[in-house]
Amino acid sequence: MQRIVVLAGGIGGARFLRGLRQAAPDAEITVIGNTGDDIHLFGLKVCPDLDTVMYTLGGGIHEEQGWGRADETFTVKEELAAYGVGPGWFGLGDRDFATHIVRTQMISAGYPLSAVTEALCQRWQPGVRLLPMTDDRVETHVLIDDPDPTGDPDGPGSAGDRAGGDASGRRAVHFQEYWVRLRAAVDAHAVVPIGADQAKPAPGVLEALGAADTVLFPPSNPVVSIGTILAVPGIREAIADAGVPVVGLSPIVGGAPVRGMADKMLAAIGVETTAQAVAAHYGSGLLDGWLVDTADAGAVPEVEAAGIRCRALPLMMSDLDATARMAAEALSLAEEVRA
Repeated sequence: MQRIVVLAGGIGGARFLRGLRQAAPDAEITVIGNTGDDIHLFGLKVCPDLDTVMYTLGGGIHEEQGWGRADETFTVKEELAAYGVGPGWFGLGDRDFATHIVRTQMISAGYPLSAVTEALCQRWQPGVRLLPMTDDRVETHVLIDDPDPTGDPDGPGSAGDRAGGDASGRRAVHFQEYWVRLRAAVDAHAVVPIGADQAKPAPGVLEALGAADTVLFPPSNPVVSIGTILAVPGIREAIADAGVPVVGLSPIVGGAPVRGMADKMLAAIGVETTAQAVAAHYGSGLLDGWLVDTADAGAVPEVEAAGIRCRALPLMMSDLDATARMAAEALSLAEEVRA
């Protein structure tokens, strides 16, 4: 049985995994999920990327959004707003609340996040083994220009929000605030996975990488998804030392992210928004194969000159069959590398 390990963020990673299951139905798939997007809200621990993978593969996702539950209602959110309890910019639905309540109760009882994730997956049966990258607390923060340095109490730069602000007029915000509340409308100057340098890989992560036949990087955000996973000490080294093909799919098509704000995140760490620049960011010491979209076919020679095998093919996950073809091509390229 082929053993595949996938590093995954949220929507892009989850949709790719659905195609991978179709392309390799008999494979044993382990997913190492990003937890840098995790946030504590309303006294609850919320794990957006883990839940997106779990709901997507388990048949409970809101398909149009790509996140949250299908057939969702928001009565609790409305009642919290009536009490004046925020934040109002992060909308948790009633069904989704139940997941976070169970997770928080189990963590409060002493269970690590990896054990909690396994228990939650018993309900959803995602068809993969889903592991958080770490059981330790890691939160991705983004350094931005304060959009309202005057401290207007009604504005996004109000005094209560300006934790981490400094004399330069910049402040650090949680990634969720940057993306959901501010909609990435301001430039990012740095991206820091707080706590990652002290974190340990969750149980099973290094073992899965050591036993893998192939490691895949789906078209997830290379900075705040896959990059955060690689920031946990031991994970990058385990991938590099595994001695198996490592193949990635570009999240950049024609000089722009397929969805999301990878361009803002790449700019914050000084990487151009091109398929070849992202491949170089991962590096030939880690990456063996790289798939780019046909729109970026001109990048193939540059990527291959850097020592990374590269192919151009359609990379838009327009439906399940198209995504399955992408996954099959990634596995095919891995076999070329292996040979």
